[in-house]
Amino acid sequence: MENKKWVAKTFFGFEDITAAELRALGAQDIKIGSRAVEFVGDKGFMYKANLAVRTALRILMPIGHFKAIDDRQLYASIGNINWTDYLKPDQTFWIDATLHSPYFTHSQFVAQRVKDAIVDQFRARTGQRPNIDKDFPTIRIDVRIDRENCTISLDSSGASLHQRGYRSRTNIAPINEVLAAGLLLRSGWDGRSDFLDPMCGSGTLLIEAAMIACNIPANINRKEFAFEKWADWEPELFETIIDSLMHKTREFHYSIVGYDKAPSAVEKALENVANAQLDEYIDIKQASFFDQTKEVEGPLHMVFNPPYGERLDVDTEAFYKRIGDTLKQQYPNTQAWFITAQLEALKHVGLKPSHKHTVFNGSLEARFVHYELYAGSKKAKYQSPPNEAEPTA
Repeated sequence: MENKKWVAKTFFGFEDITAAELRALGAQDIKIGSRAVEFVGDKGFMYKANLAVRTALRILMPIGHFKAIDDRQLYASIGNINWTDYLKPDQTFWIDATLHSPYFTHSQFVAQRVKDAIVDQFRARTGQRPNIDKDFPTIRIDVRIDRENCTISLDSSGASLHQRGYRSRTNIAPINEVLAAGLLLRSGWDGRSDFLDPMCGSGTLLIEAAMIACNIPANINRKEFAFEKWADWEPELFETIIDSLMHKTREFHYSIVGYDKAPSAVEKALENVANAQLDEYIDIKQASFFDQTKEVEGPLHMVFNPPYGERLDVDTEAFYKRIGDTLKQQYPNTQAWFITAQLEALKHVGLKPSHKHTVFNGSLEARFVHYELYAGSKKAKYQSPPNEAEPTA
């Protein structure tokens, strides 16, 4: 099969993680960009990337790149692409446009001009035209304009890859699945210890943690990908890729536990865990983090998404102080990570973070912070055992 250039779109700050995932799967010629990672692979690898790259939002196939500073240049350049290679007159398409340009400021206008150029080409050549379909198009076209540079791609994924297929019920403002997976990988979670999410909501972090621990492909539960409507779709090859990935799953010998104080959240989380077929790995309890103590003897890996923004209906200073106090007093030998957009509130945790990463939760700038809680004092951790007392004369 022919190798092609592809682009994995991801969140800001996760580019190196996406590149590492692609490298581990066998991608070639990896190049890191802004919110994107370029790579080379064949059609089978594109199927694999859609199934298995946890931090990818979309896998795109670039088909055109040109400069445009006005709608006439844009229209003419779109018309130079041979659209009959990708689409038939009786099929449908949809256009997503993303702009970072002083020359183009309205994405809907850009999408309309691209549509006009495609439709006019078909009318001139065949007398017929393909129609627009937002929900179930034959192909999705991605238009990206960065200053005067325009890239046209086919979207092989369809709906964003954060839509894993297991989450049927959510709470208010649930964490995005790709964001959750990226945070877990950034935290170093590899399934080699016990895991706790003490404010688990609808269970997304728990499910993504279990899938990483067991090396289960991120999108194995997804119902549909856009490439299934492409002219070169090979269902037998796709099944072969799935079989290959599933043969690389592994057993997990520790615990994955979630707490939430709201009965409704626990109910939703249990349903989502069941949808993901991960019941045997995940235990969820109705409980407040502030009333709990560490339940396991060995190292514990903790990642959570405390309520913040409009959902935080408690005193911010007191809430974050309680987080810090609970970690210090009840969770020795723990690697604790959490994400928050309450940047000022971090001052009240009362612990110095070992690491701090800038991430975005939707449009909110947030911090992903790491606190190391030792079994004894940090000073004691680095001291050698004292020598035995010398006998006195």
